[in-house]
Order: sequence, then structure tokens, then C-alpha cells
Amino acid sequence: MESTDVGGADKPGTGKRVCVVGASGKLGRYLVQHALDRGYEVVGVCREQSVTKLAEFEGRITVIPGATDDRTVIARAVNGCDAVLTVLVPWGMNHYASGTAQAVLDHARPGTRLVFSCGWHITRDGKDVYTRKFRLYAAVFGRLAKLARVVDVDDQVEACRRIFASDTSWTVVRGSDLTEGASQGLPVWSLHVGDPVLASNLTCRVDYARFIVEAVENDALVQEAPAIVGRLTPSALAHAGGPA
Repeated sequence: MESTDVGGADKPGTGKRVCVVGASGKLGRYLVQHALDRGYEVVGVCREQSVTKLAEFEGRITVIPGATDDRTVIARAVNGCDAVLTVLVPWGMNHYASGTAQAVLDHARPGTRLVFSCGWHITRDGKDVYTRKFRLYAAVFGRLAKLARVVDVDDQVEACRRIFASDTSWTVVRGSDLTEGASQGLPVWSLHVGDPVLASNLTCRVDYARFIVEAVENDALVQEAPAIVGRLTPSALAHAGGPA
């Protein structure tokens, strides 16, 4: 597990363009703010009915309205971008997450840094170790959500399968349970769920977003799927030594 804090007066995003796919949601708005703080020029994609949620950024970002699985919308949004940050949300039963991921994979120019968000339930190599409680919750939630036709967790699994199989410069950041609250700093991470450092299973949403944005400049995370946890949670303090 590692964390990387950026020091110095220079902003690493200066002169670079980043696209935030799913910019109007809670996580998306934090992504936009962190990207602006790091000096990026920001393009945000969100559904047309959600554009008003980005009013606080008016005049500071370019907003492209449309469904995030619309290939035409994504092609326009990622054009000329150095990085694309994608919130993989498996809404509905029409392959929204996998459609979004595929559009980004297909239309981002070669060499673009692609960073995706998802939950701990995604596994890359089958080496993650989940508690019985976590497995039960994931199974019940996934089944009920699918029956209600609200969320299709299997579609997020498919989206990540396609990402893992691609030869792009991707990172999939696997978030623990999320909460609102004051920042604890950059989360700590492990390549596998089951690592004792992750046991607290809680991260502030603002810090999850920060990790995603900072992953853009972290070559050690290219083609990796780090699972993260809050820096000041009990398990992080016990096993990672707390703040740097």
C-alpha cells in the first residue's frame, strides 16, 4: 500500500485537459473540484437534466450534456484530453456502465490516462478475500436492485472486465463504503481486498475523489486496481502508520 502526496508550488495538471464522465454526481463534483485545484482544464459530462448541479463551476469548466454511454457524446468530450476520469454507475438494465466504459476505451486517444471508479466487489485476479458479511450484503443488494430494475451490479463487473482486458493506460480505483465529512488526506491502498489495512472499509467521498485525480500522475497505478480506505481509519492507522 502506498500514498502519494504532491508537494511544491507547481500544479501537475497545468496545461493539461481532463474529462470527468459523470460530473454532476456527488463523487463527480468532488472530482471536478480536485481537478481544478490541480490546474487541469476540465470538461464535464452529465445528463442534460443534471447540468444545473454543476452551477458552482460555471465559467470554470466546459459542460457537455448527454448520457455517458452515448458514444457521440463521449467522443466529443474526450477529444484532446490527457486524462479521462469515469464514474462507473450501473444504473438501470440497459448496460449503462459497460456502455460508458466501452465508449471511453474506444474514443480516448492512445496514451490517454483512464481512471475509473467502482466498488470493492470488483476483482481483477480473484485473489481478493471478502468477509462473509460483505459477500452476503453484495449478493442480497445486487439481487434486490436487479429485481427492482434500478441497478445492475453485473453490468459494472462487465465494464471492469472490458477495462482489464484493454491495452490502455487504465486504473480502476475500488472504493470502500463512502461517507461525507472532512478530508483525512490521501487514502491508503492495497492491491487486494482482505489486506488488514483495508479492514475499516470506510473512506470520505472527498478523499476517494482525490485519489482518483492523483492517480492520473501516478505511473505506479497504471493497469492496477487499487482498493482504498480512509487514511485515518483504525485499520489504516494500525497497519499503515497513519498520515505521512
